Amino acid sequence: MIQSIDIEVLLADAYAVLLILIALSLELVARYSHVRSENMRIAGFRYVRQHDIWECPTGQHLRPVASDYARRLVRYRALAHACNACSIKHLCTDSDKGREIEHNPESWLQSELARFHRGISLTLLLLAGLLLLVEVIRHERPMELLVLGGILVPIILVGTRLALAFFASRTGSRND
Repeated sequence: MIQSIDIEVLLADAYAVLLILIALSLELVARYSHVRSENMRIAGFRYVRQHDIWECPTGQHLRPVASDYARRLVRYRALAHACNACSIKHLCTDSDKGREIEHNPESWLQSELARFHRGISLTLLLLAGLLLLVEVIRHERPMELLVLGGILVPIILVGTRLALAFFASRTGSRND
């Protein structure tokens, strides 16, 4: 059965699969990196949703002080006198106005670095899809078209999902 498939089709499929794996790996690494970065930024702090406050390791509360609705960002700050008297202030902040946390409850894709990685992933999927489309045009045997389509369909499905999330994050919708 494989003997009836042109080697060019198999190589194109293999290359497309490689591009898909790189794109998906990039997505996973970007998501992990973003979550890790966020966790380090708020290490030791705990968000108390029912009171909409952050609690520091010493029990002080950071309350909302400003909201940026365009960026969906809320800034929380502890009282300056509480932070300035704290024994672990040097580990937490160098600000004399109190520790601040900017919190964005939106998905990980809101960060510009994550958008950059998503753009690269989409570009890789687009290249893989274009490569396979060219091969579909060049080859007409049913088995070759089946092999090419077997990779092209998942590229279209995954690419569409990633693209919707990418463009929705630009307009403010959540579709991740």
